[in-house]
Amino acid sequence: EVQLVESGGGLVQAGGSLRLSCAASGISIADYAIGWFRQVPGKEREAVSCIKPSDGKTYYPESMEGRFTISSDIAKNTVYLQIDNLKSEDTAVYYCAADRGPVFAVGPWMPGLYDYWGQGTQVTVSS
Repeated sequence: EVQLVESGGGLVQAGGSLRLSCAASGISIADYAIGWFRQVPGKEREAVSCIKPSDGKTYYPESMEGRFTISSDIAKNTVYLQIDNLKSEDTAVYYCAADRGPVFAVGPWMPGLYDYWGQGTQVTVSS
């Protein structure tokens, strides 16, 4: 059974930092592209970043460049998302997702292309 478990969310003041983790089981992240998305109620799921742990390639939408850093540890089968200088608009549920196909070449910002999803971790930024 494939499981992606996010952790590291919480309540943080604006300007602070968080590191989210996505621990995978049932798959090896080296064989997948792993993406981070976020969603607020009433809005579509929004791409934050994506990484191919096998070669370290990363993707960030232009709107996410600068404050978000994705990384991976194949030995721990875990992908991380560092968020710095948190802003109130970062408040959302953050999800990680895995795809074994060509999502990185086709469209890492497309949630419909990913095969597996975690349950999400809530990030709340207070101003």
